[in-house]
Amino acid sequence: MIGILSVVLPVFLLIGAGYLAVWRRLFPDTAVDGLMVFTQKFAIPCLLFSGVASLDLGEEFDFALMGAFYAGSAVNFILGMLGARFLFGRPWPDCVAIGFVPMFANSVLLGLPITERAYGADALAANFAIVSVHAPFCYLVGITTMEIVKSGGVRGLATLRLVVRAMFRNALMIGVGLGFIVNLSGLVVPGVMQDALDLMIRAALPAALFGLGGILYRYKPEGDALIVAFVCALALLLHPAVAYTLGSTVAGLSEAQLRSAVVTAAMAPGINSYLFADMYGVARRVAATTVLAGTALSVLTASAWIALLP
Repeated sequence: MIGILSVVLPVFLLIGAGYLAVWRRLFPDTAVDGLMVFTQKFAIPCLLFSGVASLDLGEEFDFALMGAFYAGSAVNFILGMLGARFLFGRPWPDCVAIGFVPMFANSVLLGLPITERAYGADALAANFAIVSVHAPFCYLVGITTMEIVKSGGVRGLATLRLVVRAMFRNALMIGVGLGFIVNLSGLVVPGVMQDALDLMIRAALPAALFGLGGILYRYKPEGDALIVAFVCALALLLHPAVAYTLGSTVAGLSEAQLRSAVVTAAMAPGINSYLFADMYGVARRVAATTVLAGTALSVLTASAWIALLP
């Protein structure tokens, strides 16, 4: 277990360094926003573009892999939403936002670096396949359900427009989309441009993890302890358990695919889960507190899942 912690801890130490730097005012809080703009709108889209552009779609874009991972996402959304309603008596719009939290695992800022540290850079192909449809899947489910709940019925084209707008405004999805275009068209990225991309990519995850620590400093733990514990259990325990069970039995995933699916599923909820709640002005405290608590707890839970994997 000590060996596993040595894989996971550096990632969380970097997050902790960002948290500490902002807390002690060694790094201005206003600078965190600029750092996150750089990573989320430039550096990480470059990372995803390069990863998807070089992906062997015939081998890695496997529906069994997607099924094993996204079945757990769907189960988490449904249980999170119903639990918030029937166990904690929250209004339906709150319930949708709360269900979104355990569905949206931090597949990029945590999933990629932890998988890379545990299994090497060559193990990321299945991660990139999962990430390529992560935001579209989660936003499609979340926005569609929220609009149905808020309007009292299906709104068809209006809901579709909201989903499409959310996708095309997301820099990460733009990077993924351009990567698919290059991959499917057979275009070759010129060497000089690839060298520039590589420079940007090397800065992406370290800077993003440091910035994530600064962002988490803003989300002080504030009440709702029972519902936060419930959502953390879904995100950190149930989702990877579903991915592991389906991946190792029904889906018959390879060892590498199983690792990527389970490790990604075991990640804490991402910042996007708070942004979704903030977009609708509901359950923001639950979402923010769960992101903070889940990130802290995943030091141990992620290590345990890695220890269980081949």
